[in-house]
Amino acid sequence: MNIPELSEQEVIRRNSLEQLRRMGINPYPAGEYAVDGYSDEIKATFRDGAEPRRVSVAGRIMSRRIMGKASFMELQDSRGRIQIYVTRDDICPEPENTDMYNVVFKKLLDMGDFVGIRGFVFRTQTGEISIHACELTVLSKSLRPLPVVKAKDGVTYDGFADPEQRYRRRCVDLAVNSHVKDIFLKRTKIFNSMRSFFNANGYVEVDTPVLQTIPGGAAARPFITHHNALDIPLYLRIADELYLKRLIVGGFEGVYEFSRNFRNEGMDRSHNPEFTCMEIYVAYKDYKWMMTFTEKMLEHICHEVLGGTKVRVGDREIDFKPPYKRVSMTDSIREHAGVDISGMDEEALREVCRRLGLGIGQDKTMGKGRLIDAIFGEKCERNYIQPTFITDYPVEMSPLTKIHRADPALTERFELMVNGRELANAYSELNDPIDQRRRFEDQLRLSEKGDDEAMYIDEDFLRALEYGMPPTGGMGVGMDRLTMLLTGQESIQEVLLFPQMRPEKPQRKDEPEHAADGIDEAKNGCGR
Repeated sequence: MNIPELSEQEVIRRNSLEQLRRMGINPYPAGEYAVDGYSDEIKATFRDGAEPRRVSVAGRIMSRRIMGKASFMELQDSRGRIQIYVTRDDICPEPENTDMYNVVFKKLLDMGDFVGIRGFVFRTQTGEISIHACELTVLSKSLRPLPVVKAKDGVTYDGFADPEQRYRRRCVDLAVNSHVKDIFLKRTKIFNSMRSFFNANGYVEVDTPVLQTIPGGAAARPFITHHNALDIPLYLRIADELYLKRLIVGGFEGVYEFSRNFRNEGMDRSHNPEFTCMEIYVAYKDYKWMMTFTEKMLEHICHEVLGGTKVRVGDREIDFKPPYKRVSMTDSIREHAGVDISGMDEEALREVCRRLGLGIGQDKTMGKGRLIDAIFGEKCERNYIQPTFITDYPVEMSPLTKIHRADPALTERFELMVNGRELANAYSELNDPIDQRRRFEDQLRLSEKGDDEAMYIDEDFLRALEYGMPPTGGMGVGMDRLTMLLTGQESIQEVLLFPQMRPEKPQRKDEPEHAADGIDEAKNGCGR
């Protein structure tokens, strides 16, 4: 890389790197650095008057205050930050050799560098628990400055000039914004809590294929790839439903999977083309049982992750304490759109869409199911802030669902709405292979009309059903959306470590690399 392409800070840091090497200090040493203490635990266990505890810690330098023969720096490890007290006499025990302090620490180290510290814990005169450094080891030299974190009127700003760059530079975002890391730690707790709930009920976690010959289990546009050895097209999974139901056919009584799904569709604050879904199927159950099970599951997760059932998202407080309200799809549309869709044919629904100004009334590729879904999505969904089960969907909307036991025009299905969005989708699973074939054929006709989200006919799945599947209740939960709710986030990008982004513009040869970062870098970040 040519020096003119670098920022002033990058040039300074590379010069410091070379000077460290000339001094015989490896800026990227090999081997283990033994750590026996962490910032949060050290502070929590400190006791005044006790024998000084000797510790070995490691992390990033996040700030420094240089003061003659004694200085302070703030070290950030994986659990937080702690102050380090550094003196010339302690890290340079030989009087004639002061280079480690006067040159390395004061001049060649920068914010963002990783160092190891061995010393003892004490409390400063100002009352801050700190580590008195007796030994300092350079572990990794940072060649690019971190964003400047600023505070104004009690509000902390993370230094990203363009907020979108937080997602593109997630490693930097995590390094400077501790609250972002907390979101992803909580995400892991959510997954683990749900997994433990299922395991305690005796259900088995399984894995099913990501590459599939037929993209089944949902109405969605797939991503298509090609397998060279078999010379066949393959599809990235849009759902794992049909494989999990094969396992119920095979004799498992309850199975679940956390699956990475891929849908070649639009992107917005609640949709990403790559997302995580949990699906569970339990034999001898139905959608009514699944509603109660879902309430218990979410209450369990909230208590484990939040310590209660309430969470604030924006200016709304959402309470996951059961029971949840239950409203039929037909009643919801009647209430919020002012239309009774019972018995309407496709053309009548098209006219309703035109009258409601939905802009899809002329789309002949959309069958009854998608037209009803559009009406509900535009007029009803946003009204359900507290957890609400929307039940009993029209047959045309639910090709994998059992016919309602009281009304053959409906199916035994619910969607759980929270904060104006779908969180979960569940059925009394269709286990009649003849009816299932008929439903697949209806989907095929929609596909022939131009509906690129219609389902394929999956002959292997139909064959599995013909061997017999017991009555089964199934449910899918959008794990990213659940994480959004329980961490108080309103954008899916905030709960995905690496959300899908449009590629940045090609960089001109005469444009410095750092200029494309959108990051407010320190002009004098090394403290000099």
